[in-house]
Amino acid sequence: MFIEPHLGRGSRREQAGWIEVIAGCMFSGKTEELIRRLNRAIIAKQHVEIFKPVIDRRYHQEQVVSHNETAIRCTPVNFANDILLLAGNCDVVGIDEAQFFDDAIVEVCNNLANQGKRVIVAGLDMDYEGKPFGSMPQLLAVAEFVTKVHAICAQTGELASFSFRLSDNDAQVMLGEKGEYEARSRTAFLQGMKERKK
Repeated sequence: MFIEPHLGRGSRREQAGWIEVIAGCMFSGKTEELIRRLNRAIIAKQHVEIFKPVIDRRYHQEQVVSHNETAIRCTPVNFANDILLLAGNCDVVGIDEAQFFDDAIVEVCNNLANQGKRVIVAGLDMDYEGKPFGSMPQLLAVAEFVTKVHAICAQTGELASFSFRLSDNDAQVMLGEKGEYEARSRTAFLQGMKERKK
């Protein structure tokens, strides 16, 4: 379990912040863990700002919502640099679905952390083909704390770290949920990709 590093309210401006990345496949609990950490910061009376890409409208336009329907209010933005403009003087910045942001998301997160903010980022580490997704590899590289979460494979019941797309759509970005994707173990993912090529 992730235990937040202690940072007293008065000490934020005297030191650099940090970046936490929560990564994994679909249905692994990334957003749920993001919301859990943000709620703990709110309980600690820290000023929290939360952002997600404007294209993510699956559950609610102005909330980050996990697949199990846990939710927290957020600001949808078009570009990563919008986060810098809107974060203001907050203590903690939460960012969901980071893989959908433009490449500037890495510099934005670094800038926020350098200002003394705690930056918590959640996103898919791999796309539906099992390839690194967007700027997530770079975010994983610059983060002080990385949490890899796993789902349960819909085929085998084993730990899953791959998002298998059930349709033939070959666009890298295709928003979806159950019905469009399954969490799969490596073995089940490779088998599914092999069958798709036939």
